[in-house]
Amino acid sequence: MIKSVFCEMAGIEYPIIQGAMAWIADSSLAAAVSNAGGLGVIAGANAPVDYIRGEIRKTKELTDKPFGVNIMLLSENAEELAKMVCEEGVKVVTTGAGNPGKYIEMWKSYGIKVIPVVASVALAKRMERSGVDAVIAEGCESGGHVGELTTMTLVPQVVDAVNIPVIAAGGVGDGRGVAAAFMLGAVGVQVGTRFLVANECTVHENYKEKVIKAKDIDSVVTGRPTGHPVRVLRNKLTRQFQILEKEGAGIEKYEELGRGALPKAVKDGDINMGSIMAGQIAGLVCKKQNCRDIIKEMFAEADKTLENIKIL
Repeated sequence: MIKSVFCEMAGIEYPIIQGAMAWIADSSLAAAVSNAGGLGVIAGANAPVDYIRGEIRKTKELTDKPFGVNIMLLSENAEELAKMVCEEGVKVVTTGAGNPGKYIEMWKSYGIKVIPVVASVALAKRMERSGVDAVIAEGCESGGHVGELTTMTLVPQVVDAVNIPVIAAGGVGDGRGVAAAFMLGAVGVQVGTRFLVANECTVHENYKEKVIKAKDIDSVVTGRPTGHPVRVLRNKLTRQFQILEKEGAGIEKYEELGRGALPKAVKDGDINMGSIMAGQIAGLVCKKQNCRDIIKEMFAEADKTLENIKIL
């Protein structure tokens, strides 16, 4: 079975992080992934601090394995969350949308491993200088907010540029993707879209069915003119965003159209006007499974793929 330095660093069995999907990655999913040997992650996003504290405590009731919390550093409550994870004894913090530098000394004093998401070599180098433990190099194939570089091009360049462990994210949904990530020099993977259809994921069933039925061309990036592009599955909402782009609409029009669209999909199951964030890998996701079965299947396939490479 594939092992790496990341397993030892995070105290996990399989070198896999569950993506911090806003409104989706809660205690149910995080605990299931951790119990299955991966690193479950609770998404902080813009949720109230007390809610995230509650999810952390629920996760502790559901698992005695390590798990993490993701903090979006541009969130209004980022500083409160940064302090709260220390109080609650969280083992790992992943970050996005900003520089975690001002919190690192505090987190390290509590023994927290810090792993930011990066979309460029320059940011990866900056994070290494600030003292993080590892970085997640995320390609634009991923769901949600994306950068410009693909995983295939980003990961090896980040691996060459830093001396800390690199986790690959974006377009990883099966064992072949895991094997490819390791061939690129990564020591682990972060997976989001495959876990959307996990039985323990509490996202609306309509959302899950939309992912399962998705084809290879069914994802699209919207909102580029705003400077915050998002990869989602095509629906009525994405077509309206595309109309705004053709019209050269102002940012306020994008904000108005997108306001509340993610919870509309996640909680209400609105697959027409909801924001169905998912990666390009959705076309490979074809069945619902328990988190344990997802992880075991992915790494068994990865082992077989790498073994075939050895034979060749």
